[in-house]
Amino acid sequence: MKFEDFKLDKCADGLLPVIIQDAVSMKVLMLGYMNREAFEKTLATGNVTFFSRTRKQLWTKGETSGDFLKVVEMYLDCDGDTLLIKANPMGPTCHRGTESCFDTPAEEGFVRKLSALIKKRHEEMPENSYTTRLFIKGVKKIAQKVGEEAVESAIEAVDGNRNRFVYEASDLLYHYLVLLEEMGCNISDIEKELLFRHS
Repeated sequence: MKFEDFKLDKCADGLLPVIIQDAVSMKVLMLGYMNREAFEKTLATGNVTFFSRTRKQLWTKGETSGDFLKVVEMYLDCDGDTLLIKANPMGPTCHRGTESCFDTPAEEGFVRKLSALIKKRHEEMPENSYTTRLFIKGVKKIAQKVGEEAVESAIEAVDGNRNRFVYEASDLLYHYLVLLEEMGCNISDIEKELLFRHS
């Protein structure tokens, strides 16, 4: 991809709009603008660099905070006038200290929503909640439940019982999410580790 590939005549002020998306969670993080110099610096360093329209100069995201955006992939849109960069953020993207500049729901997809609910249960510890009881019993009990559900899932798989496997695998996934929360981890941590191994 070269800067000449962009159709800047369609872009306001001749600057290329750039959408930044988390390469792991796929969450949209921010929108910025690039000129040729910003684009070429991004290619050369692997850190997303923008052209500031207010300061009229280049700025590399993270140059003062250390919260760089590490480029993973780049895609030009069908009209040639917008760039999508999938990146690994090294910290919060927004100046407010939030993951994204957009106030969209933090978690998307049912498993992530369930993970967010488990986190909320851990913070609030409501009475009469099975999840609360697990957190009260601690990591050993939660880990034991993960082990039990893993064995039950494996047994149903070996027996070829698909419906029972789905049931037990659902129990396994729920307890695994509880264990992640107990350990101070989340799904994104696991995704990032798997992405690191894959790359």
